[in-house]
Amino acid sequence: MDRWQAMRVFVRVAESGGFAAAARQLNMSPPAVTRAVAALENRIGTRLLTRTTRSLMLTEAGGRYLEDCRRILSDMEEAEALAAGAYATPSGTLTITAPVQFGRLYVLPAVTEFLARYPAVSVRALFLDRVVNLIEEGADVGIRIGHLADSGLVAVRVGTVRRVLCAAPDYLDRHGTPESMGDLHRHATIGLMGTRLPFERHSPAEGPTRGATRCRLICNTIDAVLSAAIAGQGIAPLLSYQVAPSVAEGRLRLVLDDPEAVPLPVHIVSLEGRRAPAKVRAFIDLAAARLQADPMVNPGRG
Repeated sequence: MDRWQAMRVFVRVAESGGFAAAARQLNMSPPAVTRAVAALENRIGTRLLTRTTRSLMLTEAGGRYLEDCRRILSDMEEAEALAAGAYATPSGTLTITAPVQFGRLYVLPAVTEFLARYPAVSVRALFLDRVVNLIEEGADVGIRIGHLADSGLVAVRVGTVRRVLCAAPDYLDRHGTPESMGDLHRHATIGLMGTRLPFERHSPAEGPTRGATRCRLICNTIDAVLSAAIAGQGIAPLLSYQVAPSVAEGRLRLVLDDPEAVPLPVHIVSLEGRRAPAKVRAFIDLAAARLQADPMVNPGRG
């Protein structure tokens, strides 16, 4: 077995946590996998893995070597792809991540157009309401809402969204429309679990403000908060893109104008920038153009 294949075997063993699991994934026999790692250790002259009857752990040298192997193998795959033309013509599988509702409303239409335009590409869409680590979860492109941490990702800003307060017309007809944040303590409110609400602002010295109130209903998903608001259960804080379809259909109305609501940027992020394969660059170009032209993501456009 050549050195490059032995490195691939070692990486798979480390990532899968065992020789048997790596053997199944590589379609090899467990003894062949064991021999490949042993040969690599003999060549290097140090132990890469600590083996027991129940566990397998990287040594300190093995942890450093794993990162080097990943980088070297990635460079090799990039060189091979470049020679094969993958950097010129979009092809292969593209993995995209985005928040659930934003993905459904805005990313999926871009994916549909992308698939129609590039028949040699397939897409894996991960719509999750959490920040996905692109490297750890094998994603090529991510949509991020909010201010970016200094993560080293290549980012293209495509618009902004803002936090709004909304309620069903029926609820407002029954309970009245609040005219200030201070009026919210007289209203039923709906919250998202783990998220601080704009009407819960307080200072350590003064305690809760006049607008402080407690949620009568707290849900653990955005869809549930939205459904509860539409059902007339109270006033809910959501992002502008999340309520846009319901507002357009007349099922929700926006109330108040939160003076402290800061617009949140929307970015498309990726790892490689100009060095990215054609499938990544093509999708970013297409999705950025669509999002930048959408008035719900770019207020003032359209």
